Amino acid sequence: MFAETEFHFLRTFRFDEIFNPSKLMKSKILLAGLAVLLISFSANAQGLMGKLKQKAEQAAEKALEKKAKEKAGVPDDQSSGNSSGNSSGNSNSSSGNPSNKGGGGLITTPPDVKANLADAETSYKASSYGEARYAVQQAMLGVELEIGNKVLKSLPESVSGLPSQKESDQVTSTGWGWAGLTIQREYLKDDKQLRTTIANNSAWMSAVNMYLANGGYAQQTGGEQKWKQTKVKGHRAVIEYDESTGYKLSVPLGQTSLIVWDAVNFATEQEVMSAANAFDIDGLIKTLGEK
Repeated sequence: MFAETEFHFLRTFRFDEIFNPSKLMKSKILLAGLAVLLISFSANAQGLMGKLKQKAEQAAEKALEKKAKEKAGVPDDQSSGNSSGNSSGNSNSSSGNPSNKGGGGLITTPPDVKANLADAETSYKASSYGEARYAVQQAMLGVELEIGNKVLKSLPESVSGLPSQKESDQVTSTGWGWAGLTIQREYLKDDKQLRTTIANNSAWMSAVNMYLANGGYAQQTGGEQKWKQTKVKGHRAVIEYDESTGYKLSVPLGQTSLIVWDAVNFATEQEVMSAANAFDIDGLIKTLGEK
């Protein structure tokens, strides 16, 4: 852009005006401007040549680098930046060690209740109170997991035509002394699903108790009813509905635990209630030792 302006000035410059006495002062100014433009044009030309030379050198360096990589058998798109990432991510293959392709995983082994009680007694007699307490905790954890597995065995094999997915059965405990025990079973056919969760969960219990404490139905001025109280085999419950997640039915099982059904793609509220009636609520309360 600047070079075109300089050439335009040269084309339009009238040299005859330099020797006109009446315009001598103006000519001097024009000559000074012409000198500046010529110097600037020379500098720009040198800068342009320098850039062209730099580009050529860079292209030559890339060509040499590509040739060296091809000779070494390295892919052309592997830069120094991602080669370090690949070496860390694929350390097994680069070091010649095999990659793991499968395995049986860890076996779920509940703590041995009798063995831990015996260890607790031995540690207590030896005044190893820390070890005694740990052994008692492990014994309690073993009892909880045994209760959870017993509850799983008591659940129905199928509900509302949905077979149980026993491979997804879970019994977990985040603590001991009946705190944080969770039992889960899923019933599924096509896109219709019933997830059953029996848990000792203080947050869930607080929410359900809050609903139950309000009494009656939640009244709304518009739209569909979001939740309401109901009963499952004589036990007070709360049923909810959400357009994106479906139905949710919660029944307290005594003071500390509850059972929750998440029903996806169930057609009606009555269908959800019928599925819940397939469970032995009183039997669950007895197995869990609830009152």
